Amino acid sequence: MPSNALSRRAILQRSAVAGGVLSLGPLLGGATEALAQSAGETATAAGRGKKDIYRRIGVRPLINGRGTYTILSGSLMLPEVREAIDAAARQYVHLDELADAVGKRLAKITKTEHGLVASGCHAALTHAASACVSGGNPDLHVRLPDLTGFQKTEVIIPAHSRNVYEAAVSLVGLKVVEVTTPDELKQAIGPQTALIYIMAGPRVDESELPTDVIASIAGPKDVPVLVDAAAEILTIPNVHLERGADLVAYSGGKAIRGPQSAGLLLGREDLVRAAWVSSAPHHGVGRGYKVGKEEAMGMLAAVEMWVQRDHDAEFARWESWLKTIARRVSAIGSVKTQVTQPDSLSNRTPSLSITWNEKKLGVSGETVMDTLYDAEPRIALNTAGSDDPERTGVSITPYMLQPGEEKVIADALVRILTDPPAPPAPPRPPSVDATGEWTLDIEYLAGSSSAHRLELTQDGAEITGTHTGEYVSRKATGSVSGKTVTVRSTLSESSGDSLDFTFTGTLKGDSMSGELNMGEYLKATWKAERGG
Repeated sequence: MPSNALSRRAILQRSAVAGGVLSLGPLLGGATEALAQSAGETATAAGRGKKDIYRRIGVRPLINGRGTYTILSGSLMLPEVREAIDAAARQYVHLDELADAVGKRLAKITKTEHGLVASGCHAALTHAASACVSGGNPDLHVRLPDLTGFQKTEVIIPAHSRNVYEAAVSLVGLKVVEVTTPDELKQAIGPQTALIYIMAGPRVDESELPTDVIASIAGPKDVPVLVDAAAEILTIPNVHLERGADLVAYSGGKAIRGPQSAGLLLGREDLVRAAWVSSAPHHGVGRGYKVGKEEAMGMLAAVEMWVQRDHDAEFARWESWLKTIARRVSAIGSVKTQVTQPDSLSNRTPSLSITWNEKKLGVSGETVMDTLYDAEPRIALNTAGSDDPERTGVSITPYMLQPGEEKVIADALVRILTDPPAPPAPPRPPSVDATGEWTLDIEYLAGSSSAHRLELTQDGAEITGTHTGEYVSRKATGSVSGKTVTVRSTLSESSGDSLDFTFTGTLKGDSMSGELNMGEYLKATWKAERGG
């Protein structure tokens, strides 16, 4: 039985098993830039040396040493993908015919029953859930997400798979039922169960409900199992389907390096075809998840290239880049480096941790990360943790680096670690007291407003209390420096959703005002009155 413990070479060899049988045929042909890079040749990054369309509108591109984060625009499409998109854009086709042909071709390459290109993994999950509820029956499909009178009204999600992306499944109207053990799963399954949703990853294999156990319980009851493998590499034969799952969804714009606005759904032919019924251009709940002919052919090209790429050579190149960076920074006093190898299919890439004694070098990992992100060229790295509280650092993921960028990163790190920027000014003694009940008026960027409350107690420079939003209260902590007050709160849901608020403002008498940082939900302004 395949497992996430398979060796890197074994997994990648299985992923490319079709490479000797299938060729790009009429879709693409000839020597390719991607294959040249896999063979170790240096290639110029796409767009480098050409007119920078992003800077023309005031947007600064970056060197991506973090990984395939959607907020950093995922991965760069392969040259063959760009070629396929350009060719697809020059003719008209009927989308139902295209979906059928692409689905059959994907099935042949991936050794699955059928395939579907969706507008991202999230959309693939939504279409899959819709298929499990309506079965492609238009009388049912057009009523989603109103499940009044429906038989299939619930989705079962094991506790280990509760996450922020489950909204893709529940938004078709399904009620989430959480289970932890095999017995709970058996009791939860009934005529109302539309499907079981699993988030792929180590937590699945380490739980009481790994995929094969779930499938052995769900299969006899004809309940489909859907696996969310968004950030994983594409395995052929598919490890999740081999474990008993019926459907598996992938992001197209991560490891596979297809269009960022595309994803894959693979598995049982009847369900994949029903998922296409719920997809645009057909109407209903999935109409907004439109896939153009360009994304469909670009995603197919990416999968074609997946079985052509030399994955071992790619991995070796990533490791060589990390060694280049490690060798350069290791010459700096107190700096230590460590390369960590992946232990799962998700985000399957080595990473480099660079740590140093913060007091000796006079700079923190967070300051280095922030400084490089604001510098030119703009470099995106992560901070690195350490068991030693005196050590700090950054980490580098080479997954999405382009040839030559490892030298740029090494130069920038050597420069900043040997001549660090001035440290942030230390906090000042508090000159105000924020204790009390505060009524807040928040103005969001979109122009809407909201009334929140803070109940705060100040002890020296430290603040504790509660932050009450639209529906619930959560713990608040913070500090005071001079007249500047900072209050933070976090709201975490069982679904994986989280809301992080950081209020920073100036206190004058019984009034405060300033900026609110909400992370992925951007920023806002706020003002507050004490005792209001």
